[in-house]
Amino acid sequence: MIKIIAGEKGTGKTAILVDDINKIAVQDNNIVCIERGNRLDQLLKPNVRLVNMKEYPVSGFDQLLAFISGICSKDYDLTHIYIDSIYKVADAQDGLEAFVTALDAFLADKPITATIILSGKVDELPDAVKAFC
Repeated sequence: MIKIIAGEKGTGKTAILVDDINKIAVQDNNIVCIERGNRLDQLLKPNVRLVNMKEYPVSGFDQLLAFISGICSKDYDLTHIYIDSIYKVADAQDGLEAFVTALDAFLADKPITATIILSGKVDELPDAVKAFC
């Protein structure tokens, strides 16, 4: 399952992300949060695994999908994936619709919820992406 939290810069998307992660981190969940940089490391509970994409040679949505697939293959009990600022993490602007469609197909038979933070106006997103907002 995919959930997208979209809105313009400064609308509180990251605060929603932090609250959501910390709320479910008290349960028996295996959570991975993907970001570019280290801005969330002091805000999230210590049992959340943070992945700083600056440390990996990933560029573009195809490589990000492969990276996520690798995380899922290692963590068979993964329950949640959070991606903060998807355009920064993927280091790309084009290809979001294909990425979301491919990620949804990949997660279809897995008990994993992926939450994506996206900066942009919801009404300007492609219909396939809006369906997850």
